[in-house]
Amino acid sequence: MLFDTHAHLCSSRFDKVRDELIESLADNGVANYCEIGFDIPSSIAAIELSDKYDFVYASAGVHPHETDALCPKDMDTIRELCAHSKVVALGEIGLDYYYDNSLRENQRKWFDCQLSVAEEISIPITVHSRDAMGDTIDILKAHPKARGIIHCYSGSVESAKILLDMGFYISFAGPITYKNASTALDVVRFVPENRMLIETDSPYLAPVPFRGKDNTPIYVAEIAKKIAQIKGLSFEEVSDITYNNAKRAYEIK
Repeated sequence: MLFDTHAHLCSSRFDKVRDELIESLADNGVANYCEIGFDIPSSIAAIELSDKYDFVYASAGVHPHETDALCPKDMDTIRELCAHSKVVALGEIGLDYYYDNSLRENQRKWFDCQLSVAEEISIPITVHSRDAMGDTIDILKAHPKARGIIHCYSGSVESAKILLDMGFYISFAGPITYKNASTALDVVRFVPENRMLIETDSPYLAPVPFRGKDNTPIYVAEIAKKIAQIKGLSFEEVSDITYNNAKRAYEIK
């Protein structure tokens, strides 16, 4: 069984094939996936999709790219969305200094605010951090009750150790299959089996040998295969380990 912990099938790229794709997941070994919200409309769409399919879960939150448009009332909306029974995380939240699509001060402000909401309502988070690991860790340290997943991890072994010590799970995606992934492979070797997760971040970051195509949760098997190769485990072992880790990380009973 495979659990893709992070995908965006509500993307318009899947409008013509979404239901067919989701209905094919079980036949391709994917037992569950989490549809990730990145703003208020996509969070609502994620919940609607989770209502339609028993094996789909949802998250609700606002990505750093969208934080310039946020206002305090949006935090109330996020609280309400996170009360839904199929919402297993607040996110995707965090910092992105690579694209800087929102002002960095706004990214930091609303990352902090959404972390406060997550602590208040006691829900796991899913964190986006790109070229911003130092600030990400500093802000997370200010929220000691925060827990959850660092998605599509792209940092160093040293940063991974800090995040693991704080109780976070580390999620790996397509980039660990790329030729220039030496640091990522060191992180895979370092992260203990009970704290590693797999994801696709569909439709982005398709793994080898599908790089260049739209990614889908079906390809999460390639991430499991790569981890199995690196850690000297079987594909079945990695599938079972990461499936059970996902249920713990998302606190799915």
